[in-house]
Amino acid sequence: METQALTYLFVGASFAIYIGIAFWSRAKSTNDFYVAGKGVNPIANGMATAADWMSASSFISMAGLIAFLGKDGSVYLMGWTGGYVLLALLLAPYLRKFGQYTVPDFVGTRYYSSTARLVAVICLIFISFVYIAGQMRGVGIVFSRFLEVDINTGVIIGMVIVFFYAVMGGMKGITYTQVAQYCVMIFAYLVPAIFISILITGNPIPQVGFGDTLNGSSIFLLDKLDQVTIDLGFGAYTENTKTNIDLFCITAALMFGTGGLPHVIVRFFTVPKVSDARKSAGYALIFIALLYTTAPAVAAFSRINFIDSIQNVEYSAAPDWFKNWENIGLLAWQDKNNDRSIQYSSGNALEGIKPDYSEQRGKSGERILNNKPNKANNNEVYIDRDIMVLANPEIAKLPGWVIALVAAGGLAAALSTAAGLLLVISSSISHDLLKKTFMPKINEKQELLYARIASTIAIAIAGLFGIYPPGFVAQVIAFAFGIAASTIFPALLMGIFSKRLNKEGAISGMIVGLVFTTSYIVYFKFLFTSANISENWFMGVSPEGIGFIGMLINFVVAYTVSSFTKKPPEKIDEMVESIRQP
Repeated sequence: METQALTYLFVGASFAIYIGIAFWSRAKSTNDFYVAGKGVNPIANGMATAADWMSASSFISMAGLIAFLGKDGSVYLMGWTGGYVLLALLLAPYLRKFGQYTVPDFVGTRYYSSTARLVAVICLIFISFVYIAGQMRGVGIVFSRFLEVDINTGVIIGMVIVFFYAVMGGMKGITYTQVAQYCVMIFAYLVPAIFISILITGNPIPQVGFGDTLNGSSIFLLDKLDQVTIDLGFGAYTENTKTNIDLFCITAALMFGTGGLPHVIVRFFTVPKVSDARKSAGYALIFIALLYTTAPAVAAFSRINFIDSIQNVEYSAAPDWFKNWENIGLLAWQDKNNDRSIQYSSGNALEGIKPDYSEQRGKSGERILNNKPNKANNNEVYIDRDIMVLANPEIAKLPGWVIALVAAGGLAAALSTAAGLLLVISSSISHDLLKKTFMPKINEKQELLYARIASTIAIAIAGLFGIYPPGFVAQVIAFAFGIAASTIFPALLMGIFSKRLNKEGAISGMIVGLVFTTSYIVYFKFLFTSANISENWFMGVSPEGIGFIGMLINFVVAYTVSSFTKKPPEKIDEMVESIRQP
């Protein structure tokens, strides 16, 4: 069977499973819609949490970033995995013991304030929509390449699929759909990694093959990669180029941001008991580790294969995968020296390398800003980092069914997280804004209806983010983590471990953290155009890492304001004390 037919078969079958599960487990009450009836088995919840956690950034983009950043890309591995441990130990059990539906529920009750609840809702919606931009971009990339449809059409198809199991099933439908998506995702990630590890090093375990010698040689893979990248004008693959303070801040922002991610936190509200929250966190960490320990190997394999397959190859004889990705605008070639051969090295191939999201099409594709070569360097190849994992099986000439499997896995990763985020948005609007704030007299049936309406509107907005994404998948999601670290995480942590923090302090901290972090990111990513942009960063901290500084500012502001204002009521002290008890 042809690869294209296999892709349709794999993707179609997986979609049918997701929709079938949604019908089987559709929500019948707000309890089902928000927290799956609080009856999810810890193992199933661990798999669902892993699928929710391992989004398009983990499956599609993380290894691609590491492939081009080298050791600098390790911040994503350390930050995201370390952050999950932090979440499991410091927040998950206590929030489950609190026993409500949403994160704003905790913030509003702990800080005895509708204003605090409203600020938390605003922060969560902001985080969720920034995060979902990366997911929908991932959906568009997979559809456009493997199903040969326009990127925008692919995003719309993804929206329809999510609509079925997010709007109909709520958290109950999403949970069991994510169990299936995790199985698809992890199988799709490990199978090509094992194949390629055997081809390159002869070792069937990618995590070990990553540090092994090349087949038929005494040269280690990483030594070869270091030499190749240096010869092409890049830095050594295994050496850092970022400053230590920036590496630290990015890692910390990703780590603490994890503690403020609403779609992950709410997963711990779905289990029957506090002890089950701890168990599901442990299972999730095991399931997550399967992918995260494989990612560095996938990154190294894809980078070395990419270089070997195109360097000094005549363009007319370029491999099919190269022209396939070029046709959808995520790869471009410029013959700068007129030798008709592909020359890949450091530097920007084109004058404009930022994506243009108009419908303009050309030889280099709709996603390339222009076709003008950048004469400042000799590099002739532009490559979108988000394609590396998806293109990896094609580059390595693996069987068609493996390529089809990776397409299904990429969609599973993006859709699973998108559904979780959409549920957070809808529950924040229907439960926290309407039921708890503006329309307290609505009944359960009306609340469920409003939740579904909010989900539908959120899906439409998410689709726009997929059509007009602001950057690489992992970069966009890193911003979401930074915002989460500087707003929600301090409010949750101090709400559990500090009885003195009051509503004035929490509200002030969240607002200052949100304004500072968002302003910094917007300024340096969208407004400031200097070529030496890093020289203007505050203390050398990049926009990806500024969330950590925003978090520290949040802590300082919250404690300072609390010190000069009235202590929380005694009943709040009692509530905090009860949450801390095992």
